[in-house]
Amino acid sequence: MSAPKDKSGALPFVVYLLGIGAFLMGTTEFVIAGVLPELAADLKVGVARAGLLITAFAIGMIVGAPVMGLATLRLPRRSTLVLALAVFAAGHVIAALSSSFTVVFAARVLSALATGTFWAVASIVATAAAGPAARSRALGIMISGSALATVIGVPVGTWAGQAVGWRGTFWALAALAAVVSLLISRFVPADTTRATASVRSEFAALRQGRLWLSMSATALITGGAMAAFSYITPLLTERTGISAGWVPLVLIGYGLGALAGTNLGGCLGDRKPLATVTGAAIGAALILLLLIPLSAHAVPTIVLVVLLGMAGMAVPPVVTSLAVRFAGDAPTLAAALAVSSFNVGIALGTWIAGSALESSRGLTGPALVGTVMVTLALAPLASLGAIRVTRTTAPHQPAPTSEADIASGV
Repeated sequence: MSAPKDKSGALPFVVYLLGIGAFLMGTTEFVIAGVLPELAADLKVGVARAGLLITAFAIGMIVGAPVMGLATLRLPRRSTLVLALAVFAAGHVIAALSSSFTVVFAARVLSALATGTFWAVASIVATAAAGPAARSRALGIMISGSALATVIGVPVGTWAGQAVGWRGTFWALAALAAVVSLLISRFVPADTTRATASVRSEFAALRQGRLWLSMSATALITGGAMAAFSYITPLLTERTGISAGWVPLVLIGYGLGALAGTNLGGCLGDRKPLATVTGAAIGAALILLLLIPLSAHAVPTIVLVVLLGMAGMAVPPVVTSLAVRFAGDAPTLAAALAVSSFNVGIALGTWIAGSALESSRGLTGPALVGTVMVTLALAPLASLGAIRVTRTTAPHQPAPTSEADIASGV
């Protein structure tokens, strides 16, 4: 399945439609950070334990993206997207009806399985529609839906959670998922059943060390950024001194930074993927390090939160594009594992950050965890750089035509 390419350089409408789905997925993943105190009180658990709902979602996506990607390998992609949205909605209904933390936890995992499936398949549909020369840009636009969720979805969900309770937010997400599934069934072009798809070819596409190095870096960068962001509400209200009513506005600032970072990463990633990811890592590490001492002051904290969104969200479109390029004709599992790598980092980062929150580091513990994780990402990135130098200087090898080719091993 592919959409006709627009010779003017404009991306196909399908890419923007998938961005709407990404908006929903991003909203449900990150809105917990905005309603964490209310949700914890309602379910009668501590804030750190309630934060495990973010971890649960990440774990569900880690498993869901590759497993469900393979399970639906022979299904038409449009049908897979619609089914994923239906399961996503069901998970939110279950959570909204329950007063048990365990049931809500399980419902979050179910919704995450559907989200992982959606992301894996939507990434393939978007890149196929855009063509090889605009893969990162198309993914940047699609992933902008997730970034836009932090500008609109998360603040609105936070306000709704404070006004009518977190359950109202979950009901709204379920209803919107049903609407988006109808739009996708109407506007995403039909494809034939992928009878020729092969699980063996999908696994064979993973035999590239550069893929795993880039995914390791992605997990550490994303996990480091989310370690701090997941517990940003208690930091803002208890350390920075910002009132709860102003927290949604700070989250909007983070979302605007994320929206800018996603599109900037997508634009730069088609030409200089390694430089883009490395620059994002260095920037995020410095931002998180500065957040530790400066979070006692409102203005610098708000500026740093905005910059954290920009640096952290510059990475996903670049790495997902590289994963699709690595895999050639068998991109489903590679794209799914790229999605999983983001969420491995989120699960690890939020888990460690939750422990740090209850340690002697207190409210600055998550930012310290994030600083360490993002700094560690420089190791696999340095390895990718070394491979680039080796390939450039090796005798009897044609020179790669671009840094994208070097980084992807093409």
